[in-house]
Amino acid sequence: MNKIKSIGYLLILCITTSLNAQDLSALFEQLDPSVVTIEVIEYKVKDQQLTTSGGLGSGVIVNKEGFIITAAHVVESANEISVKLQNGTTFPADVLSSSTAADIALLKLRVIPPNLKPAVVGNSGASKIGEQIFIIGAPLGLEHSLSVGHISRKMNRNIISNGTMAGFLQTDASINQGNSGGPMFNMKGELIGIVSFILSNSGGFEGLGFAVDIDTAKKILFDVNSFWTGFDGTFLSEGLAGVFNTPQPSGVLVQRVTPNSFADKIGLKPGVIQAEILGQKFWLGGDIILSIQGLNCNTPHDLGSIKKQIESLKSGDKVLIEVLRKGKVLTLEAAFSE
Repeated sequence: MNKIKSIGYLLILCITTSLNAQDLSALFEQLDPSVVTIEVIEYKVKDQQLTTSGGLGSGVIVNKEGFIITAAHVVESANEISVKLQNGTTFPADVLSSSTAADIALLKLRVIPPNLKPAVVGNSGASKIGEQIFIIGAPLGLEHSLSVGHISRKMNRNIISNGTMAGFLQTDASINQGNSGGPMFNMKGELIGIVSFILSNSGGFEGLGFAVDIDTAKKILFDVNSFWTGFDGTFLSEGLAGVFNTPQPSGVLVQRVTPNSFADKIGLKPGVIQAEILGQKFWLGGDIILSIQGLNCNTPHDLGSIKKQIESLKSGDKVLIEVLRKGKVLTLEAAFSE
């Protein structure tokens, strides 16, 4: 009787495994046309001579208008960007928007080919730890390669971009150079993340890969707000805030300011020197935002209240930002512009 039960269990296991394999094979065939390989060319002047270098990454088509999401570090230094579709055809592309802090970028093809097959954009907030996922990309230049794993953890890195705290999905799916910018799909075939980075002692994949969750990507790349899109920052926890001698438990360390943005107009100063503190890299020397519209930036939750305040402003209303600059607390002021 026990042998019969064992045989039955093995049969069920084999059937389940077979079905899962078939489902994954079908999903790969369905979704692979939405995955692209991104080739970049960078021009440099060295010893008075012009040299070129290239790089490789991945990306995913998200609509029929030729919009592609990838990782910011894939394209941030590119002079030319070429996107190769699954069928081998290549098209030039331009960067429409990018957040180095959250490592996410939006590209647009200059020529839109017919019959583009965009991925279905999902909801990463509904994803659960332990859920199976798969990644398609070009690891080590091997285009349209599949790796399978699970969501190991959901986390943030205290990075603020476009007023959004960037979220990441940790995975044990194999990720290597060339996977960057590629899509992470759930088993429904929905896009839930964009591959960003790995943690490794050897330089190779060791089971700790991270993807920017798609909810973060959508907010940063598509929710345009003239106030928030002008700067990137890092939320300082209580311990780090103490290192910077802030007069309150926390704040937002300004990392970058976009020229001619509202943040630039009001006078926010970005960091100027890169340093590493407690294993995290920062741009130091810029402003630390203490409050906006009188609301303190003490916890990440405070950002939600501040965003509501900003969204209620009308063009011409006064914006007040209190910052710590070179040891002094200053209040920056400007008229809000939509």
